[in-house]
Amino acid sequence: MSGLIQSVRGMNDVLPEETPLWQAVEGTLRGVLEAYGYREIRTPVVERTELFARSIGVVTDIVEKEMYTFTDRNGDSLSLRPEGTAGCVRACLEHGLLRGQSHRLWYAGPMFRHERPQKGRYRQFHQVGVEVFGIPGPDVDAELILMCARMWRELGLEGLRLEINTLGDAEARRRHRADLVAYLRAHEDALDADSRRRLETNPLRILDSKNPDMAAVLAGAPRLIDYLDGEARAHFEGFRALLDEAGVAYEVNPRLVRGLDYYNRTVFEWVTDRLGAQGTVCAGGRYDGLVEQLGGRPTPAVGFAVGLERVVALLEGRREAAAAERAPHAYLVAVGEGPERAALGLAEALRDAVPGLRLAANCGGGSFKAQLKRADRSGARVALLLGEEELAGGRLTVKWLREPDHAQRTVTREEAVALLRALVAGRGSPGAA
Repeated sequence: MSGLIQSVRGMNDVLPEETPLWQAVEGTLRGVLEAYGYREIRTPVVERTELFARSIGVVTDIVEKEMYTFTDRNGDSLSLRPEGTAGCVRACLEHGLLRGQSHRLWYAGPMFRHERPQKGRYRQFHQVGVEVFGIPGPDVDAELILMCARMWRELGLEGLRLEINTLGDAEARRRHRADLVAYLRAHEDALDADSRRRLETNPLRILDSKNPDMAAVLAGAPRLIDYLDGEARAHFEGFRALLDEAGVAYEVNPRLVRGLDYYNRTVFEWVTDRLGAQGTVCAGGRYDGLVEQLGGRPTPAVGFAVGLERVVALLEGRREAAAAERAPHAYLVAVGEGPERAALGLAEALRDAVPGLRLAANCGGGSFKAQLKRADRSGARVALLLGEEELAGGRLTVKWLREPDHAQRTVTREEAVALLRALVAGRGSPGAA
């Protein structure tokens, strides 16, 4: 017999005891997005490789080293999406959504990058992304920050720190690049191999290096913020003023540049010290030139993405509580030939009578003791016992699995429905004792 096949390195299973926390996080984020009027869009996980080469940038690490790219049977070069913005822009252009209209959109799903797997950084990872098209002012930039802050509050996440910066416009970046390259060439001996490689292709990314040996050199590098023209400076000052007015704490980090070529003006990250090197939980910014770069009309745009693995890691201590919240309300135990035949029909009737009821019905037979063990392992709060006597009398016996002080008792089907409705509504256990 051949050996067991294991998952691909860096692509992880999310097991049943873990999914309730994921569902809770996803549900909270979805609720906040809908509260702000954002609408969901769903795009394919596979796109033409050209889309990412034109949007992210040919000389970025993502395109050069990290994309999962293959040639399909038609000879087309395709790639698993490494991020969500490019596909969202492509979809909006393809379906004519950006013709003189503004849109607030969100999406969720897996992304793929062939990186060295480590905690918080996987080859398949999941994001909730937000994109806004057609709104040029700093007010929507600030709205995104406020929306993120509300997400953290509703999730109960504490200790996230907001860092912001501006990348200005093309002319400011051109002048800054010339001075930056000259400065770095004068200190080339202090640069690591990766930074020397980027010196000609993408020098701005050198500023984002996490190599501590380069910290002193990078601290003295020219700051892009000092090269801003009047319009870009006014946009950034307006953005900061709105954050100040809303009472949002932030830090201006002149070395924050983001890793994708399409960003301009506002960029931001929400970071934490609790996840080691992978401390960025949410990041984004403005990309006003990307729609035109991909064949559309000039369109202002801004967005962000939340890394779900990192949010879940920060909330790991709540995994058991989340699992308990998603456990069945009840488990139906059926003992005897007649009850076993009737159990599935009864379970359907109870689900019809109690909207929102999570009811697991025993399948596969088993003794009364074995079925009770299954009921307990399911996490259900009560076991509904159906034996020959209960079946003949149109009744059910209720056994409380989490409240030992509640006495077991036999009730009518109508009383059982009322009890289950109370459980679903979170009103405790009326008449249990």
